[in-house]
Amino acid sequence: MRHLVLAATASILAMTAAQAQVTEEDIANDATITNQIVTNGMGRDLQRYSPLDILNRDTVQHLVPAWAFSLGGEKQRGQETQPLIYDGVMYITGSYSRMYAIDIETGREIWQYDARLPEGILPCCDVINRGAAMWGDLVIFGTLDARLVALDRHTGDTVWNTQIADYRQGYSYTAAPMIVNGLVITGNSGGEFGIVGAVEARDVETGELVWRRPVIEGHMGMLNGEESTMTGELNATWPGDMWQTGGGATWLGGSYDAETDTIIMGTGNPAPWNSWLRNAGEPTEGNAGDNLYAASRLGIDPATGEIRWHFQTTPREGWDFDGVNEVIPFTNAAGEGRLATADRNGFFYVLDRADGSFVDAWPFVQNISWAEGIDDTGRPIYVEDNRPGDPSAAASGDRGESVFAVPSFLGGKNWMPMAYSQNTGLFYVPSNEWGMDIWNEPVTYREGAAYLGSGFTIEPIFEDYIGSLKAIDPDTGEIIWEYRNAAPLWGGVMTTAGGLVFTGTPEGEFIALDDETGEVLWSFQTGSGIVGQPITWEQDGEQYVTVVSGWGGAVPLWGGEVAQRVNYLNQGGTVWTFRLPRELAQLAE
Repeated sequence: MRHLVLAATASILAMTAAQAQVTEEDIANDATITNQIVTNGMGRDLQRYSPLDILNRDTVQHLVPAWAFSLGGEKQRGQETQPLIYDGVMYITGSYSRMYAIDIETGREIWQYDARLPEGILPCCDVINRGAAMWGDLVIFGTLDARLVALDRHTGDTVWNTQIADYRQGYSYTAAPMIVNGLVITGNSGGEFGIVGAVEARDVETGELVWRRPVIEGHMGMLNGEESTMTGELNATWPGDMWQTGGGATWLGGSYDAETDTIIMGTGNPAPWNSWLRNAGEPTEGNAGDNLYAASRLGIDPATGEIRWHFQTTPREGWDFDGVNEVIPFTNAAGEGRLATADRNGFFYVLDRADGSFVDAWPFVQNISWAEGIDDTGRPIYVEDNRPGDPSAAASGDRGESVFAVPSFLGGKNWMPMAYSQNTGLFYVPSNEWGMDIWNEPVTYREGAAYLGSGFTIEPIFEDYIGSLKAIDPDTGEIIWEYRNAAPLWGGVMTTAGGLVFTGTPEGEFIALDDETGEVLWSFQTGSGIVGQPITWEQDGEQYVTVVSGWGGAVPLWGGEVAQRVNYLNQGGTVWTFRLPRELAQLAE
């Protein structure tokens, strides 16, 4: 394990170790404490909203680079991380399961940790990592060989290292962990390999497993070292023994709603993609062919891992419309508690905050072809002719009828996090307008091998743009404004009390938009495509903004015709930090 430490700086930090430790109170109030960011999402509700307004519509024109830090070497590829900030130090995860500690005043490296990854790892969608979690003197992140590592935040030394799952079976881990009441909450990745999705909780001090909740029906949960309860009911919605390799990877992590004390976790595609193997018929009364709890959102008790409620966005899913996208708790204009999620299937859903029940849904991308809409219960109204054909019904038996489906399997929205503004009451959703030719093929499960049973190729549906950042009213589904981009949008979004929306593009532009109109007020060319997640914080009375630039992720790997359209984009790996100088902020007053 390569481990580089700048000895003098690390020694000074170690001497001050007792001065500051991340507490549950710090984590719970992260969304309102302006000089730190210790959670993914800038708060466990994932609103990605900052109350800072030093930087605003008038002053953003004066935002200038403060420092830049290179992730170095040949280990580039996609950089999808969200930085954390605490006690004068920024913590960044990088591709290939690396972590860096950086001095926020100077941009100088304090230490670097590289996981020693084995041969044969099976990451689906690039060698990315989306961030870390903090507790006490620990900074905790996951690795591509499905391990969870806790490091001393002052020195980078390993405190504990535990296995989430067996990478040789197709498991990996790419999400940022979440900490709730001293428990580290994780999911798993590997939905294309016939794994079984699960949510797990570990003691943050030791890494010892406290509870485990598989998300596919028929599997047994675990609590305090003993079997607890079965997930769902065996064979209620799965035929035969297909539940044993049922997919449902929890690969994006989750949110936590403190108001209801509920972990909300999304689940991925059922396995295999070929839905005829899991459900040969048309939709039935009830949920006999739904393949629970794949392509769903789950409300989970953080103390026991028991499922309190579920909402399935795409029953008997057959287009790779994972249900993992983040669920954000918020209070609407009428004062009602709500949950919002923009699904890969192209619909924006609002659920009841108390029990996850369906409230409403609207399309947020154009030309959706697999469903006519969503009925009053929240179930899709399927277009049966747009389900990929059954290979067993084809004359050759080796390929079913191909269909052109919208959105593509990379989704109307994929992993890239949206943001909510407490200023406007709007959600800012990074979306993409594309479709795919998709067909089904025969497939059998083999451990550690891809378990798809489908072929596909992605195509844009408009000539002039693919990416679209949309401001959406969660009370009506109305799209208030739209910012269009030639290449697909694949990075996160942040909003601020200063009336700004920050995001980045694959072309390398880091931009700030007016949250009411969508007008671009500021931009900076970072030199590589942005697929990272921006943050902002206050230091010595000045407001700073950081984003990590580095093109990659699923689009250049899986994007078909779209990937060819953007194959000129350069990889990279740079942490860009900007500041609004105090004197320039005053000039704008």
